[in-house]
Amino acid sequence: MPMSWNEIRTLAVAFSRDWADAKEEHADAKSFWDDLFRVFGVPRRRVASFESRVKKIDGSRGYIDLLWKKMLLVEHKSRGKDLEMAHKQAKDYFPGLKDSELPRYVVVCDFARFRIIDLDTGDDNEFKLEDLPDEIQRLGFIAGYEKREIREQDPVNAQAALKLGALHDELKEIGYEGHELEVYLVRLLFCLFADDTGIFVPRDIFHDYILQRTSEDGSDLGGHLQELFQTLNRPVEKRYRSLDEQLAQFPYVNGTLFAESISTVSFTAKLRGALLECCDVNWGQISPAIFGSLFQSIMKKDERRALGAHYTSEKNILKAIGPLFLDNLRAEFESIKTQQGKLEQFHGRLSELRFLDPACGCGNFLVIAYRELRLLELDVIRARHGRTGRHQLALDAMASFVKVDVDQFYGIEIEEWPAQIARVAMWLIDHQMNVMVSKEFGNAFVRVPLVKSANILQADALETDWNDVLPSARCDFVLGNPPFRGARLMSTQQKATAALALHGVPGANNLDYVAGWYVKTAHYLSPRAEAALVSTNSITQGEQVGILWSYLLGLGVDIKFAHRTFKWANEAGKVAAVHCVIIGFSRFPHTKKRLFDYASVNGEPLEKSARNISPYLVDADNILVIDRTSTLDTATPAMCFGSMANDGGALLLEEAERKEMLSRDRAAAAYIKPFFQVEQFLYNEKRYCLWLVDAPSADITRIAPIKERVGACKAHRAKSERPATRKLAAAPALFGEIRQPKGRYLLVPRHTGENRRYIPMGFMRQDQICGDANLMVPNAGLYEFGVLSSLMHNAWVAGIGGRIKSDFRYSASIVYNNFPWPENVTDVRRRAIAECAQAVLDCRAAHKGETLAELYEPLSMPADLLAAHRKLDRAVDAAYGRRSFGSDAERVAFLLEQYRDRTEALLRAPPVKKTGRRVAA
Repeated sequence: MPMSWNEIRTLAVAFSRDWADAKEEHADAKSFWDDLFRVFGVPRRRVASFESRVKKIDGSRGYIDLLWKKMLLVEHKSRGKDLEMAHKQAKDYFPGLKDSELPRYVVVCDFARFRIIDLDTGDDNEFKLEDLPDEIQRLGFIAGYEKREIREQDPVNAQAALKLGALHDELKEIGYEGHELEVYLVRLLFCLFADDTGIFVPRDIFHDYILQRTSEDGSDLGGHLQELFQTLNRPVEKRYRSLDEQLAQFPYVNGTLFAESISTVSFTAKLRGALLECCDVNWGQISPAIFGSLFQSIMKKDERRALGAHYTSEKNILKAIGPLFLDNLRAEFESIKTQQGKLEQFHGRLSELRFLDPACGCGNFLVIAYRELRLLELDVIRARHGRTGRHQLALDAMASFVKVDVDQFYGIEIEEWPAQIARVAMWLIDHQMNVMVSKEFGNAFVRVPLVKSANILQADALETDWNDVLPSARCDFVLGNPPFRGARLMSTQQKATAALALHGVPGANNLDYVAGWYVKTAHYLSPRAEAALVSTNSITQGEQVGILWSYLLGLGVDIKFAHRTFKWANEAGKVAAVHCVIIGFSRFPHTKKRLFDYASVNGEPLEKSARNISPYLVDADNILVIDRTSTLDTATPAMCFGSMANDGGALLLEEAERKEMLSRDRAAAAYIKPFFQVEQFLYNEKRYCLWLVDAPSADITRIAPIKERVGACKAHRAKSERPATRKLAAAPALFGEIRQPKGRYLLVPRHTGENRRYIPMGFMRQDQICGDANLMVPNAGLYEFGVLSSLMHNAWVAGIGGRIKSDFRYSASIVYNNFPWPENVTDVRRRAIAECAQAVLDCRAAHKGETLAELYEPLSMPADLLAAHRKLDRAVDAAYGRRSFGSDAERVAFLLEQYRDRTEALLRAPPVKKTGRRVAA
C-alpha cells in the first residue's frame, strides 16, 4: 500500500532541502533519483534502472538516464541546462524502445527544475525543486497513485442561470408565483432547449414566433404562449384545421409536460424582453445535469450567486458511477467489441439495466448516468453497424438500434418541484443523445412525441417502500446523493422518518440523517445489485462508525470501492463547505476493490487497489472501534475535558478587560488566571478567566469588578431555558464544570488541522486553566507525551477519530480510550521514549517567539524539530516491536489488529471479584 500524502510531503520537504545545492549530473544524478524514490517509499532498484542502452532515432547508441518500463523515462542534466533540449533528447529514445517498454511519463530535470509530461493526457508541467512539496502529487505514480481526470461542465451554465433568473424575477414581480410559476418556467425551459436542439424544426421557431407574432409591449404574449402550450399538448391529427400556420409547425410533445391547465401570464414589455434574452442563450450547449441547480438557484434571488451550492456536480457524479458500473461495462465492451454475437447480447443487457436514485432531487445522478450509458451504447452501435461515413442508417433502423431509454431510470424525491425538473431533465438529455446519434449516422432521430419517461415518484424515501417504485429483484444499481443533516441538526420530521428507516439499529439516535439511506439501501439490495452513495464523511469517523457499520456488516454489506474525504465541488461561485466521501457497496463480496485517496481535499482522486476496504475507508480488516468510558489499559492515565464556564462571557476576560479590571482594583489580580482554548494554546493568543475556586466570599463581594462579573453570570444562568444551567445560578462565582488538575497536566487540543504531521500538545501548569475546547491528561509524564506525539498515535487519530470538515476532532471516548498503547514495554524502551520526548520539548523551547501552530506547519516545520520527532517515532515504533511502517494506513491496520486482540482478551478475562464490607439494606 502507498505511503500517505502527509508522509510523502514531509519527506519531500527534507529532500528539497538536502538537494538544494546539487549541480553536476555525473556526480549526483543517480543519488538524487535514488533519494527521490525513497520519498515515495519505493526502492528505485526494484522498479527502475540507470543507463539503459537504446538505439536512438538517428541510428546511434544512447543511454537513458533512468528507465522504468511502461511507466517513466528520465533525462537528467546538470543545473542550468536547457530542459527543452533534454525533452527532445528523451523523445529520441522512443524508437529504440519496445511497445511493452514505452513509458507514460517523461521527466526532465536539472536538479533545480522538474518538467513532467504525461503522454496519456498531454499534461505538461514544470516547477522548481523548492516547490516540490506543493507539486508532489504530480509524481504520485511513483508510489502507485494513478491520477484520474474528471470532466468539468460548460461555463455557459452561469449565463443561462442569470437570464432565466431575470425572467423568474419579472414573473414574480407581476404576482405570478408558487406552483404555477414553477410549471411555467419548466415549460419555457423545454421550449428554449427544443428551439436550439432540433426538437422544434426549423430551428429558432419559438424565438421567431415571439419576435414576429407578439407586440413589443408584451400585452398579447401571454395568450400566444398559452395557445402554443395547448398546441404542443395536442396530437397533430387532432389539431384544428384553422390553426395558425406558424403554430402548426410545432410538434406534438405529450409526456404530460403541457397537460396541466394554469393561468395565463400578463406580460409586460420588460418581461417579454427578459424572455427574448433567454432565447439568445444557446441552450443546446447546456448539460441537463445543471437544470436542477439552475432552477433551485433562480427561485431565490439572494441565493442565485451560489448556483449549484446544493447539488452534486457532474464531476462528483462521475466519481461515483465510474467504479459503480461504467468502468466495468466499458472494460467488458473493449474485450468483446470484435465479437458480434457477444456484442449483441451485451447491447441487449444494457437495455435491461435498471437504476434507482432514492434521493434524486432534480435528477443530476440519473441524467449523468443515462448520458454515460447512452455514450457506451453509441460505441456498441458503431462496433455493430459501422462508423460515420461508411454508411447511413435508416430512421427505422436507428430506432431499433437505440435500445437504451429513459424508462430504465427510477427516482424518489420528496418535493414536487425537483421531481418535475428530474423528469424534464431526463427527456432533454435523451434528446441530446439522440442528436449525437443523428450526427453519427446521418439521419435526424427524435423521440417526439414523448412516450417513455423516467419513473420519478414524489414521496419521502425514508417512509416509502422502494419496491413500490422498482422491485428489488429488477434493480441493478442504487446511486445518489442523500441529503446531508447532522444527528443534532435534524428537524422533528426528519428525526421521525430517520427513526423509521433506522428501526432496529442500536444507538441510531446518534447517527446522521444520511445513515437512513445506507440502512434502507442495504435492506433493499438484491444479491446481485450494487450501490454507491455520496455522503458526508461523518459516517466513516468517530462514534458513528461503530453504530452504523456494525449493523451494515451484520447484513453482509461489503465495500467495493470508496473515495476518501474530498471537498464538495460544483458550478457555484460560492461552494458549500462540505467534505464528502463516496462509498460503493453490495451484499456480496468483491475480490477487486478500489480505494481513491486525495493528496488534499481539493485535489484529484488517486486510485490504489485494496485487499479490503474497512468502514474507516482504509485497507484493513473490518474492525470497529466503539465508545469506551475508560482506557483499554488500566495503567494508562485518564483523559478528560477541560473546564467549561457556562457564564455568558461573565467569567472570561480579554486582555483589555483584564487591564480595565486591574485598573479598578489590583486585588483582582489574585483571581485572574490565563485561560486556554485552542486559539490560546496553538497561537499564543491572550485570554483570561476569573478563577474563584477556594476564593473567600468576602473577596468576591469586596472586589467590585469581580462582584459585578459574578452578578452577570448569575443573571445569565438564571434566565436559561435549560434546568441544569438555571441550577448553576446558585454558584455563580464558579465555572459550570470544573476539572482543573491540582498539578501539571498534558493539554491536547480537540481540533487541529489535518495537514499537521503531528498534533501539537504540551504540558501546562496548575494555574493555567484548561478550557473545554481542549482535553487534558492530568497525570501524564514524558512517556505519555512521547507516545501521543508520535506518528503512530497521529495515524490512529486520522484513521479512527471524527472530523470537522477534514480537520481532526480528538475525543477521549473514541480516540484516546481505545488507543492500543505499547504492551510490556521495558524500562529501557520507556526511558528511550521519554528522552526523545524531552528532546522534542527542548527543540520547541529553542524556537522562541514561534507559536506551536507555526512550529507544526507542515511545509515550514523546523528541521531540528522534525528530526527530533522522527527519532521519537523510531523509539515508539520499537516499543511496538516494529522497526518501521510503510504508511499511515499500515499503522492504522496494525493498531486495529492490536485493538481487536486486546478487546477480545478483555472479553475473555474473568470478572474482577469485588471485595469490601457488605452494607445492610
